[in-house]
Amino acid sequence: MIDPIAHIYQDLKDTAPYYKLVDEFYARVEQDELLRPMYPADLADAKRHLALFLIQRTGGETTYSDERGHPRMRGRHMPFRIGVPERDAWMRNMTEALHSVPQFAPHETALLTFFSDFATFMINQ
Repeated sequence: MIDPIAHIYQDLKDTAPYYKLVDEFYARVEQDELLRPMYPADLADAKRHLALFLIQRTGGETTYSDERGHPRMRGRHMPFRIGVPERDAWMRNMTEALHSVPQFAPHETALLTFFSDFATFMINQ
């Protein structure tokens, strides 16, 4: 089975779209009454971690794992109450952010599927 997002980085050959996506996403999270309380006051580390994770997951550098070990995303998110409303809010914000970064347009369907599956996997309530 071919991983539909594993080669996106090779197509883009640039980290800038990832950082733009993350900036757009967190700008929305900052305004989201449901999600904002789940994040620290300073979003710098969260932004960096998400960008590095997405770069690695889509075939780029392994800086995320080099610095933080295995992603263990479900375990890292376990301290937070994540139900369907939180999943849906996360997806709404990420979808809007994705639409604002034109470099990802050729990969939008695959990324939205990945994000949807990923967000559903994070549900722990």
